[in-house]
Amino acid sequence: MADEQVGDVTAKAASGDRDAFAALIRRNQAMVYSLAWHSLGDEGLAEELSQDVFLELHRALPGLESEAHVTNWLRRVTMHRCIDQARRRKSRPQVALDDVSEPAAESAGNPDFYLRSRLQTLIGSMPERARSVLLLRYQEDMEPTEIAGVLGLPVNTVKSQLHRSLAMLRDKLQRTRVTA
Repeated sequence: MADEQVGDVTAKAASGDRDAFAALIRRNQAMVYSLAWHSLGDEGLAEELSQDVFLELHRALPGLESEAHVTNWLRRVTMHRCIDQARRRKSRPQVALDDVSEPAAESAGNPDFYLRSRLQTLIGSMPERARSVLLLRYQEDMEPTEIAGVLGLPVNTVKSQLHRSLAMLRDKLQRTRVTA
């Protein structure tokens, strides 16, 4: 499959080729799971949501034109499903994000591990939209225009939300530094 053009894989998957669909899943499963896990803070929910998103992808494939389109579609649908899930739960996760081990977590002896863990906890405590914007910008390395497309928001709203979210995160970091 590696020698085939990316567009060919998408077209083949849309026409029912199971191997091509499996290749699309392999190429995108880590991204979908990571977005879900970081957004929800629950491994089981992230796995279930990821499966649901890929089932939905299977139904939507005929309308998707390229792998870039598939990736953008997956990001958008994953984030919307995470927002829906958070609304259904109406409260923060029963387990704190810092109590859940991230798959393939770095060694606890590594100083970056502690910073990542602290940031993860702080971002997990932020409102859903702030968390979504930060995850898409810094984890997925998306530009504000791309984030706007994924979340269905105007670009200026994304930029202002990103600015407010970073200010909120800085404030949380300052407060935890003082109390720690």
